[in-house]
Amino acid sequence: MSRKFNHLGDVEAFVAVVEHGSFTAGAVALSTTASVLSRAVARLETRLGRQLLQRTTRRLGLTEAGRLYFEQARSAFSLFEEAERDVLGQEGELAGRVRLSVPTTYGHYRLPPLLARFARQYPQVQVTLNITNRNVDLIAEGFDLAIRLGHLPDSGLVARKLEDAPLLLVASPEYVERMGAPRTLEDLHHHVCLPFLMPSTGRLAPWVFRDGGRDIDWLPDSRLEISDDVLGVVSLAEQGVGICQSYEFIVRDRIERGLLVELLPRLRGRTRPFSVLYAPHRRQSAAARAMIELLVSSALPATDGSENGH
Repeated sequence: MSRKFNHLGDVEAFVAVVEHGSFTAGAVALSTTASVLSRAVARLETRLGRQLLQRTTRRLGLTEAGRLYFEQARSAFSLFEEAERDVLGQEGELAGRVRLSVPTTYGHYRLPPLLARFARQYPQVQVTLNITNRNVDLIAEGFDLAIRLGHLPDSGLVARKLEDAPLLLVASPEYVERMGAPRTLEDLHHHVCLPFLMPSTGRLAPWVFRDGGRDIDWLPDSRLEISDDVLGVVSLAEQGVGICQSYEFIVRDRIERGLLVELLPRLRGRTRPFSVLYAPHRRQSAAARAMIELLVSSALPATDGSENGH
């Protein structure tokens, strides 16, 4: 009887290359060489009769067939890992790995206490945390889950809401003493605003307000625009550079310490949603499921208003 799966080593090589982003990085992870992995992937492509990887001098990408095969192969290896853990027992202690991508706002201000709690509860689980404002491709880049901001397009991913985060307008006391406090929305035209360029569109993110039940999306204009790291607007506002809009969970402590003051509080009431995303058709590992349940069970309701923003 011939062996049906004597090519699993080639499959493992392919998965390692995709997960680590290059033949070189994959070789380091598997303690081998890039040329060995290159030959393994070539054999696998010959066996399947399909090109799996798009190789260029600058980057490595997945073909559509490669994306599908990677997703299924990675799920299969996860099953092997779970089977080994079940057999070995480990005294019932959950083990494995979770790859998680989060935006800077959540990564710095919401996630740390949750990860500390997760680490105490599951000390054998390895967590790989990616903090970025770029929307990663969960499948192609090998992430188990991601936390994202805003209303999400119909991508085929499961989205479970974590919270509707209220937004505030703030500036430093020194700025207010120097420039005065705006009394109306129109007054903002005479102030230094600190807008943020959305990485997904390259456009300015509108500031959102609620005035007597009416929702307002207001586009700030300024000679200073901030991109990539949205926390930069808060740092600049704290130094007296201008006015910014940020999440209450970010600026609350600064307000309590007198580093920032809230402006136009009567226009509060808008929020933006944060959600955890994962692929529905890929079997999640027990470790990934535990992380998702911890995040969802810790979900917070909006503390001011119920509108989801943009």
